[in-house]
Amino acid sequence: MTKQITGLEEKIKELKKKRNAVILAHNYQLPEVQDVADFRGDSLELSRAAARTEAKVIVFCGVYFMAETASILSPDKLVIMPDALAGCPMANMLSADELRKLKAEHPEAVVVGYVNSSAEVKAELDYCCTSTNAVAVVNYLKDKKEIIFVPDKYLADYVSKQTGRPEGRGLASDSQSRRPLISWTGFCPTHTKILPEDLRREKKFHPFAKVIVHPECLPAVVAMADAVLSTSQMAKFAKETEAKEMIVGTEVGLIYRLKKDNPGKEFYPASERAVCPNMKRTTQEKILWALEELKEEVKVPDDIRLRAKKAIDRMLEIV
Repeated sequence: MTKQITGLEEKIKELKKKRNAVILAHNYQLPEVQDVADFRGDSLELSRAAARTEAKVIVFCGVYFMAETASILSPDKLVIMPDALAGCPMANMLSADELRKLKAEHPEAVVVGYVNSSAEVKAELDYCCTSTNAVAVVNYLKDKKEIIFVPDKYLADYVSKQTGRPEGRGLASDSQSRRPLISWTGFCPTHTKILPEDLRREKKFHPFAKVIVHPECLPAVVAMADAVLSTSQMAKFAKETEAKEMIVGTEVGLIYRLKKDNPGKEFYPASERAVCPNMKRTTQEKILWALEELKEEVKVPDDIRLRAKKAIDRMLEIV
């Protein structure tokens, strides 16, 4: 069935063309936001995609650190957010001052930071990473004695187990070797709502479904998965797998994209509680307002931007 285009969507389309703008929507955004986006995806892949366009304006439908990343990679473009109050709780759990203090306590350590962090924190990193490539980045640093990994303690746990095994294959149990990482205490409040009993319940209802979960989930949930994947990897996995049913352990917004891209397959959220309220703040009305007013601008100062970009560039050289 073909979706009917609304008057609001037509207005957005017209104004987008007039402003020479590109609309980016993270995978967790509302369906109505994903429907008007030029690109859907993970935060870094969206920023990189926008940087490759000729657009003068980037409308970032996501949370604040994502718009900052777009500003870091596209300093000559105007980056605006339909709702600049949409923040990331995990990113807000670590400040640049706190990271500088941790670095002072471990002066020989190499600092790896998840892209889910502020621009000021990124400026303090040696290497940035994503949930897709965190294992590859840490494996690249195999000769380093100390590695600080911030801010997500659960992603750090997953990476530690993966990189503690030969060639990073498989998921190590607590009794097996781990790669020691100096981690921070941050976490994603949305992903921690997904519990082992949720997976057990869904497996009971859907015994033939593959279980795919995000590495931001609790270690006990990660241990129960058939595959541990970022949202972009989940989208790829869903297309390529022969499985017709999947239990999806991440923010529920991804289900819309998975169903839309794979109409012949069924997707079940591991938990209906896994909703990020900040990711749901953006609406079509706010997108239209942002295009009309060209607000709210997100601009990373050059002194911070150049240092943050160096950490991103180092990551991209590896992966």
